[in-house]
Amino acid sequence: MTDDREAIVPVWTLATGDVRVPALAGDGPMTAERLAELRSVLAALSDEPIATLEVRPLSDKLDRGRGIPLDAASPLAQHLSQLITQSAQSSSVAAKATATGEGLYRMVVPAKVAAQFGQGIIRPMTAKGAVSGIRSALVNSKGTIVDAATFVPVGKAAAAGAVGGAGATAGVAVAGSAALTVAAPLVLMAVAVGVSANADHQRQQAIERITELLEQLHDQKLDDERSELNGCRDAIDKATAILLDQGKLGVSLGLDSAVHAIGKALGNADSRLAQWQSALNKLPDDKAVEIDTLTKSFPGIDDHGGTFRTHLELADLAIALKRRVIVLQAVEHAQSDPGNLFENFARELKADQQRLDKLESSIADVLEHLSALELARPNGFRPILTIGEVDRLMRAASRIRKLGDSIMVNSRATDVAIEISRNKDGSVVVFPAQAA
Repeated sequence: MTDDREAIVPVWTLATGDVRVPALAGDGPMTAERLAELRSVLAALSDEPIATLEVRPLSDKLDRGRGIPLDAASPLAQHLSQLITQSAQSSSVAAKATATGEGLYRMVVPAKVAAQFGQGIIRPMTAKGAVSGIRSALVNSKGTIVDAATFVPVGKAAAAGAVGGAGATAGVAVAGSAALTVAAPLVLMAVAVGVSANADHQRQQAIERITELLEQLHDQKLDDERSELNGCRDAIDKATAILLDQGKLGVSLGLDSAVHAIGKALGNADSRLAQWQSALNKLPDDKAVEIDTLTKSFPGIDDHGGTFRTHLELADLAIALKRRVIVLQAVEHAQSDPGNLFENFARELKADQQRLDKLESSIADVLEHLSALELARPNGFRPILTIGEVDRLMRAASRIRKLGDSIMVNSRATDVAIEISRNKDGSVVVFPAQAA
């Protein structure tokens, strides 16, 4: 694996149930394009979620602070360790790639399956200073991206399916089918932690933006609202750690109080959304709108900060926190029925996402409507505008048009990637799930 152009990457095909699909992959090497095609075909042919798992060298430059750490005794780390151990016994490629005990594992869940998790829960990771806005942790030991690797299937390796009561069947899919490793708990845990990390990344971004806006506004009421929401993080983090270690949630965690605070914030977002929609409905159709008329219902919309933009960020923060709570609830339901692990997880997650998706979509509609508005010059007795009025009109028009840039819902479904770094001691760090 010293030459990037000739890198050999083992890839496992993981199923969440005992399924029969045609043997499409074979035992020969594949290109990245062929692997993507295989993943799509398997997702289309199978009734059970099927994911792929790759392993690469672990770079020293990897920023582990972006992810959620789990120790070697956690179920996810144990499932991954058992998959590695059993694979190494039957595959020389897997044995060589995992010999050091550390590596960067990348699980990709097809778009067909990812759609079950809600339309807004997976978004591209944003990297500060990156024009593309996408950051990938898939690099080699030198810190450079490997983009011309050869993928070799690892078959007939069974992952342990039950650790601490997280059970689901495990082993190789039925004879005569593709070499699918049945590893429902591994897929469930990876998706759950990756989605939770993604939601927390959104929370961090929202907090940063709100803090910046509040420094300009000096609004104590909105500052209290932000503090109450951000204070929910401690209870959610503890609940996440307990559930991912397959413990039981208790009232002492304070999760009930956090859920109440998040619910109140979502109620505020719903109320503000209704006011925005009402204000837009009152505007005349196909007619330019004065800035002063617009700022009565959307205060500060023409400024860099403003109350309206802070309300938007508070809604984003509440949604991000609620998404983390939904993941916790979905994992808890899935673990309560080991025989129906991943299906329960996906069903609970999808059902509870509907309200958030609707709220997010409705806010996006408001922003889209606002960004398309034409601004009128101020009414007055003077036929000529002052330089200050012209500047304000131009700045306001530019800032209002940019509101549409933040719309990210209803985008085409894409494959979802969850990246996991594994250390020599078996502990792991799971990075935010992102569009593959």
